[in-house]
Amino acid sequence: MSEQKQSLMNLLETGATYYLSHISLDCVVFGFHENQLKVLLLKMKDRDKWGLPGGFVRKEESVELAANRVLKERTGLDNIFLQQFHVFSDPDRSNNKDLIESARKTGIEVTEDNWFAQRFISIGFYALVEFSQVKPTADAISDDCTWWDLQEIKSLMLDHNLILNKALETLRLHLNYQPIGYTLLPDKFTMPELQKLYETILGKKLDRRNFQRKITGYGILKRWEERRSGVAHKAPYFYSFDTEKYKQALQEGLDGGW
Repeated sequence: MSEQKQSLMNLLETGATYYLSHISLDCVVFGFHENQLKVLLLKMKDRDKWGLPGGFVRKEESVELAANRVLKERTGLDNIFLQQFHVFSDPDRSNNKDLIESARKTGIEVTEDNWFAQRFISIGFYALVEFSQVKPTADAISDDCTWWDLQEIKSLMLDHNLILNKALETLRLHLNYQPIGYTLLPDKFTMPELQKLYETILGKKLDRRNFQRKITGYGILKRWEERRSGVAHKAPYFYSFDTEKYKQALQEGLDGGW
């Protein structure tokens, strides 16, 4: 028996002992690579369906600790920027028959009264991570874990399209009063790269001069004398975030929107 199949059997047989009933969490993990907003997805075991990373809450832990644990298992990262954004509670959101059939295809019999096949209310979190630092790792009920371009994502399992769209909507709202970029970009980046990140999240073009004036006015950036090499036009300067001022801006907020 494979290690993954054994893990699934353990989850189905003993999960009710260790996890809270009817409560789950789903995480929208955003990354940024080659000017594209990326989302981390899992391919469900023996099914041509993809979904968001998620998991359950242990009886002795908080929801926040559960989300950090789940994301460390999927990404290999600690101290992820994590934001709770919505609770998904539609009575019909859990497709129990699909979950049972998925397990049966692996040779595991699941009864309809199994805790795993019951209705779950899901707490949504979004995470912002640096793309190159992530080591995508599948879980017990998935065959693959990989990055997808946001624009290429079509039909996801259960209500995960709704969760993804709500996370993106919330992230765009947060851009109006919180800095974004520290956990999405490398340590050093150029102003055009930072602007492209904002444009990609917002889904619209921003005026270059206005963007630069506004973002530098927040006082959260440090400019280096080093320039980006190998570009066709005038080489842009590198910038990095002032971590202390960035953290302060996260706590106190920023003025104005985009």
